[in-house]
Amino acid sequence: MNEPLLRSTSDGGLKGAVDRVIAWACVALMAASVVNVTWQVLSRFVLGSPSAFTDELARFLLIWLGMLGAAYAVGQRMHLAIDLLPRALDSRPRARAALGLVLQGSVLLFALGVMVYGGGNLVRLVTLLEQRSAALGVSLGAVYSVLPLAGAAIAFYALLALGAHVRVGAPPPGRLRRRRLHSRAPPPRQPRPPVTLALLQAAAPDALAADGTAIVVLVATFALLLALGVRVAFAIGLATVATMMLSIGPTAALTTVAQRMATGLDSFTLLAIPFFILAGQLMNRGGIATRLIDLAKSLLGPLPGGLAFVNVLASMLFGAISGSAVAAASAIGSTVGPRMVEEGYDRDFAAAVNITAATTGLVIPPSNVLIIYSLASGGASIAALFLAGYMPGLLVGTMLMAVAGAIAWRRGYPTEPAAPLGVIARRFWSALPSLLLLVVVIGGIVAGVFTATEAAAVAVLYAGALAFAYRGVRVRDLPQILLDATSTTAIVLLLIAVSIAMSWIMAYVNLPQAIAGAVSAFEHPIAVFLLINAVLLFVGVFMDMTPAILIFTPIFLPVAVELGMDPVHFGIVMVLNLCIGLCTPPVGSVLFVGVGVAETTIAKVVRPLLPMFVAMLLALALVTAFPGLSLWLPSLLGY
Repeated sequence: MNEPLLRSTSDGGLKGAVDRVIAWACVALMAASVVNVTWQVLSRFVLGSPSAFTDELARFLLIWLGMLGAAYAVGQRMHLAIDLLPRALDSRPRARAALGLVLQGSVLLFALGVMVYGGGNLVRLVTLLEQRSAALGVSLGAVYSVLPLAGAAIAFYALLALGAHVRVGAPPPGRLRRRRLHSRAPPPRQPRPPVTLALLQAAAPDALAADGTAIVVLVATFALLLALGVRVAFAIGLATVATMMLSIGPTAALTTVAQRMATGLDSFTLLAIPFFILAGQLMNRGGIATRLIDLAKSLLGPLPGGLAFVNVLASMLFGAISGSAVAAASAIGSTVGPRMVEEGYDRDFAAAVNITAATTGLVIPPSNVLIIYSLASGGASIAALFLAGYMPGLLVGTMLMAVAGAIAWRRGYPTEPAAPLGVIARRFWSALPSLLLLVVVIGGIVAGVFTATEAAAVAVLYAGALAFAYRGVRVRDLPQILLDATSTTAIVLLLIAVSIAMSWIMAYVNLPQAIAGAVSAFEHPIAVFLLINAVLLFVGVFMDMTPAILIFTPIFLPVAVELGMDPVHFGIVMVLNLCIGLCTPPVGSVLFVGVGVAETTIAKVVRPLLPMFVAMLLALALVTAFPGLSLWLPSLLGY
């Protein structure tokens, strides 16, 4: 086995063995996905004979990758949560242990109820009906069998965590014995009805209670679970099941949610997400960030506050290439940040610049969150969204530079010496292969040469070739890189799977229509857009970007479209808005990474962040008010 992979799954005993089995399965699935889509690209463009099975195989591999990866992420405690209440109870071990029982119990309930029981029923049903895939002829029962398999692994991890919380918060033995003496016998168990096709037909939309009660149950259950600190994906799934049970009973509800999760990941387009994440991992380890920073220093270093400009420009370039704000904050912050401190820049100011600049890569393509928005919106063009992100992303970066430059000029921070033209040319030539990745990927998508997923596969091959050429990655590093990419991917894919189920139930309890009716009280469209932006700003403070997009796009997009807003424009506004939340406590992931890299504290960095927030808010207002900033480039190229 590969040593780095062993280090990431170093727990001993049974858990360590389960970790390693799932980890290597995830590595194999990711590698197989890359090889499969690469073959699809080669068969189309080199052999001139498109493969008949690669599309279907890619979708099935994604289902397995998402579910097994989600199980591994549970074992490594990587799934997203709003953990305000758990952190508030850190000083009270027994109360924290009691809450832990609730949190892990919710994970166990979802795993056993939806994935093991509901997924098992789904497997039996499609096997009974002899449903097979069109191209490969594979039984869909075999494809969906990953649901109960991954559910059993998640239940195993949840039981281990429950045991740990019980040991911390167990009452004295005497008290435990008294409670047992007063316990009552459990009620008789009712016979379980068999799963038939009629049960799933009972889950048809017209059987759902499309009324205020269902809406209240959905919203209240979801809000309560989030407030307790339940992982976001499991909170979405449990709230969906609770709402569905109002009308169709537990067996059909659990089976239907499992079916929606599986079919929700059955999408070739979604495979672009793990590939872009993998490409970002290869770039982050391949020495690409250093070359981009050197180029940025040559161009902007001599200006007042030059290193702050370098930080912003390098973050824009690296974030755009990697598609990850966290990767940009880590790579650029760990390289430029120490240099800024050495040159006399305030450490907290340097951290604030790095944190806010890192988010520009989520708007400048290629961007995973724009792909997720395309899915949540029901089919907004990925190519149009990518083109629409350029000008708003550059606008945010320019405004951050302006604020940082003004602060640096006022404080008298030093500048870099001007680089000779020969040095600039050499650094540009060194960074050119990395920059060409954007041309290949975006150019190929816009020109219609290949799909977003095929472009992402090309990005993986290109980034891998650069990483090996720059001697930043060795063959023995690949399993760990594949595993890291799978873990990050799985968090997103599980959110997508359960959000597909929640979106379906929201549509049939008329939640979007209820929201539209509420905001219709505001007669002027500007007032509505201001209200939507205000709600999204508030949501972004407490929720990560991916679940926020998946949950609130189906709610707010119909309202925006009804008022004449283009879906592509709304997507850019939504992403820009939620980028601000990534930089704010209590759950801002980019904030935590930036603070950690800079070796400072959140309390110290909040004040220098404020003027940066003003710049981001002003950019958001301009993009909202002037749709041409987003739509001019897509319309120019025919989208």
